[in-house]
Amino acid sequence: MTFLSGATQTMSAQGQNLVTDNVSVIEGETATISCRVKDNDDSVIQLLNPNRQTIYFRDVRPLKDSRFQLVNFSDNELRVSLSNVSLSDEGRYVCQLYTDPPQEAYANITVLVPPGNPIIESREDIVSEGNETEITCTAMGSKPASTIIWMKGDQQLQGESTVEETYDRMFTVTSRLTLTVSKEDDRVPVICIIDHPAVKDFQAQKFLEVQYKPEVKIVVEFPDGLTREGENLELICEAKGKPPPQINWFKVDDVPPHAVIAGSHLLIENLNKSYNGTYRCVASNLVGEAYDDYILYVYDVLTTTPTPTTITINPDAAQDSRAEEVPQKIDHAVIGGVVAVVVFAMLCLLIVLGRYFARHKGTYFTHEAKGADDAADADTAIINAEGGHSNSDDKKEYYI
Repeated sequence: MTFLSGATQTMSAQGQNLVTDNVSVIEGETATISCRVKDNDDSVIQLLNPNRQTIYFRDVRPLKDSRFQLVNFSDNELRVSLSNVSLSDEGRYVCQLYTDPPQEAYANITVLVPPGNPIIESREDIVSEGNETEITCTAMGSKPASTIIWMKGDQQLQGESTVEETYDRMFTVTSRLTLTVSKEDDRVPVICIIDHPAVKDFQAQKFLEVQYKPEVKIVVEFPDGLTREGENLELICEAKGKPPPQINWFKVDDVPPHAVIAGSHLLIENLNKSYNGTYRCVASNLVGEAYDDYILYVYDVLTTTPTPTTITINPDAAQDSRAEEVPQKIDHAVIGGVVAVVVFAMLCLLIVLGRYFARHKGTYFTHEAKGADDAADADTAIINAEGGHSNSDDKKEYYI
């Protein structure tokens, strides 16, 4: 592959222009040199090597190097190819036009040598979160020197490069990248990209292996609502960490003897109030530990109260302090007070209604008692009562 580079070399005389181009070519490939003349008056064109030996005179090749081949010859152009280019072929080639005075134009051939496969290495294979690590990438044996670009995922990072020139005019480049890792960097690729004119998409990558302390969360598998006496309770401790954490359950006071612990699962059957308390799941690995708490309050079968609360402890604060336990209680005094007020109100209502009906109750008098109100004694009352019948002769009562 031939790359034209640099400015076109031009020489003018008596209206004739001799031009050529600089060439960059990858080692082992083919370079093409073109000597072009505008308005040629039958002057002879020839091509000389850097040692000024004639490669082609018109369409004749005096030089005994079969790698040079004639591509095109005419009055206006002499084009020659050079196959299997090596570093020794670098230099300034001369296009010469036999005029008076002679004209010359120069084509510089630059040979590009691609680097070998990049070598990427890390100081540690596994890094704990928060620690610093160093990764190196080496591109060997290139010409010119390579440029190394670092990427972590989609983020470009800055490394520190050193360039070493070898005896054969080749270059070795080593770049060092230093970074502090977090748990989010686990399994993220760090990519070393080689930027060189002779290669494209040349890279190597290494995946970060980051260890981090656990993250813990307690999930209530059963029941969905309140925890009541006689029912079962199943808790799951969800813990994520690297390496995989070991999970332990315990009650801040003491785990009920018949509680079933199976890895991340805790099962308590036939709940009663003696099981009330804080149940803790602790997850630990080589990096650290963290925990989460579940506060259990067992309710009466017929009691309706707010649902119990699960308190999640910040894993970062788990190493420094213990979360304050929040007891969950029912205010029986408030409930008793409400019942007392209702009973008292009902009693007051009954008393008021009783007095109301007592005041408006009707009085029934018999005819015999109608004169008793003003009588001084019983006999007078009877006489008065009989006198009361004076106006009712037509209404007599007969007793048989």
